[in-house]
Amino acid sequence: MNEAVLRRSAVEKAPLLVLAISVATLAAAYGSQYLGGLEPCQLCLYQRWPWWAAIGLSGLAVLPTLPAAGQRTLLLLAGIVILGGAAIALFHVGVEQKWWAGPASCGGGGQVPASLQDLQDMMQKRVVPCDTPAWTLLGVSMAGYNALLSLAVGAGAVFAGIAALRRGQAGQRR
Repeated sequence: MNEAVLRRSAVEKAPLLVLAISVATLAAAYGSQYLGGLEPCQLCLYQRWPWWAAIGLSGLAVLPTLPAAGQRTLLLLAGIVILGGAAIALFHVGVEQKWWAGPASCGGGGQVPASLQDLQDMMQKRVVPCDTPAWTLLGVSMAGYNALLSLAVGAGAVFAGIAALRRGQAGQRR
């Protein structure tokens, strides 16, 4: 088998790989929450959104009825969305490291109740702070691991999408 065939095969499998990694990542996040008892902070919840979007985009990209150009474009978009998730995760790591402050929703600061009912609701609601990691492994928090995974998967999907688009354009010129 020549190298071009192997490369093309890997690029064609990229949407399925992105889909599988996205599902596994969210399964780990929800598993840590519902099975492991780790309550997510607001930034943790924000980090899940790009993975959901990537599931939708890569899920569409694996449909066999979708034209190849559409599959390539969706793969590229999924990579861009996941890289956006890496930015959220890196911001969260900065909050955990106290490099900068997190949003007010991460610690309850800056919110002024408009009524007595609002005050009661705020007092009953448990706010999970974003600046304290709920779990670490080898000194790296879940946000740190998400940042690394998002950078790797997002960059891989973008590169695979660009390669597939270029290959598709080269094939059209022939």
